[in-house]
Amino acid sequence: MTDADRARRIFGLETEYGVQHWNPEGRPLSPEEVVRYLFRPVVEWGHSSNVFVSNGSRLYLDVGSHPEYATAECSTLDELIASDAAGDLILHDLVTRAQERMAADGIGGRIHLYRNNADSSGSSYGSHENYLLRRRTEYRRLTEALVPFLVSRQILVGAGRVVPAGTWPEGDGAAHFAFSQRADFVQDGVSSSTTRSRPIINTRDEPHADASEYRRLHVIVGDTSLSEHTHLLRFGATDLMLRMIEAGFPLGDRVLAHPTLAVRQISHDLTGTARVALRDGDASALELQEHYLERARAFVAAEGAHHERVEEILTLWEDVLEAVRTGDRSRIEDRIDWAIKLRMLEDYRARQDLDWGSARLAQLDLAFHDIDPDRGLFRLLLRRGAAARLLPEDAGRLAVDAAPPTTRARVRADFIARARQRGLGYAVDWTTLKLTDHPLHAIAAKDPFDASSDAVDRLFERIG
Repeated sequence: MTDADRARRIFGLETEYGVQHWNPEGRPLSPEEVVRYLFRPVVEWGHSSNVFVSNGSRLYLDVGSHPEYATAECSTLDELIASDAAGDLILHDLVTRAQERMAADGIGGRIHLYRNNADSSGSSYGSHENYLLRRRTEYRRLTEALVPFLVSRQILVGAGRVVPAGTWPEGDGAAHFAFSQRADFVQDGVSSSTTRSRPIINTRDEPHADASEYRRLHVIVGDTSLSEHTHLLRFGATDLMLRMIEAGFPLGDRVLAHPTLAVRQISHDLTGTARVALRDGDASALELQEHYLERARAFVAAEGAHHERVEEILTLWEDVLEAVRTGDRSRIEDRIDWAIKLRMLEDYRARQDLDWGSARLAQLDLAFHDIDPDRGLFRLLLRRGAAARLLPEDAGRLAVDAAPPTTRARVRADFIARARQRGLGYAVDWTTLKLTDHPLHAIAAKDPFDASSDAVDRLFERIG
């Protein structure tokens, strides 16, 4: 590992998609039936519903009939955003092919896939962030410092949600708009579980790298982002927090007394001023995030920028806090998910004279997250310029087949491409590449920063 590698970080994002079949002329298929159609071509070429695709990312069927796409390892935020966008395109292509097969079988209607975190039946599915950490960082100290940031971070990067009546507080509140889709489903602060007890941070220690040197931070409290700028702030601000913690930079004592209560209190208060209990005193989400932003600015001034977009991240961080503080969202309502959605819904409410309990608003909320480029409301806003882009428009399309060039994902993608070109059976995971007919020539890829294909070259030279 070089000094340059030490200045970088490996990022990854796992996105679970909601599934729905709309069929006004017949029985709608269940999610289980839909995903069988959806994953049929995947199983045909990959002999499994759990595969690595041509860009080095993983595509699989998760618990509860949720398609899931896990980006390849990325060492820049631009790579991460592009790789994640590629997942939507890959899944949308599967939707198109599934509907063709369904039509051939006499089944009408449409399949919808949603990048959201909650359905109408009260189920929640995740958007899981992964950050590679050096093993020497004391994990308990890190999580204690990080949880208050993550709990209050939703005022920056929440997806926004129309909350039904009777949800908050204590089952007797009116319908309203909240920052987060995920917050009401969080059940623990730090835990090894992901489904039985949804925590803020999952402690399962699977680094997918040399375990003596690395561990993986698995954050599962976040909402699924649509806007590229929200992605940038979500991962960029968290990365800065991690760098401060790793460097021992002073952050002060901001430990939450009741994290699972605080995450709900903050989500349902759009002013950002609700007081949440700390181990010593109390604070609002705005105060917490203003403190972390001040510390991040001081850290960058002292240590220097760690990636090319750090000034954009700090500026956007301040813009969002200013919008929450003043109630003037005009500077962020084309860049931050919750603000984009809130503007759209408020405009519709005003035109139609609706309250937040309207079924039509709930339908618009859901349609906002549809990944279909022609039906998804966020996609429509993007095409109209009402939602801003960060990367070139074709970045996601290019990333469908191109792995991030700075990590071992490039090696995995190269191996997969060569094996498929030769018609050879293969098996890969995050750290191992092997040809099934040549098991003695397996490649161990424990260094996520190693983007060299030399070992792949030697393997294919040996087998001729």
